[in-house]
Amino acid sequence: MPDDRIRLGQFLKWASLVGTGGEAKNLIQQGEVLVNGEVETRRGRQLQPGDRVEVAGQTFVVPERLIP
Repeated sequence: MPDDRIRLGQFLKWASLVGTGGEAKNLIQQGEVLVNGEVETRRGRQLQPGDRVEVAGQTFVVPERLIP
């Protein structure tokens, strides 16, 4: 990505936490995703390297580079 950002829904798919955008949408809208410790309900939320995404008690950190 040119500016090293990724949308929350895309990140959930990239991290293999969901299989489709629809699954990501449902998970996010149900309030089951936290970004930097706060519930996030916007699938289009722009994440930056270092942001912490928590789903089902697991925490994932957005890496500096998503694609080598």
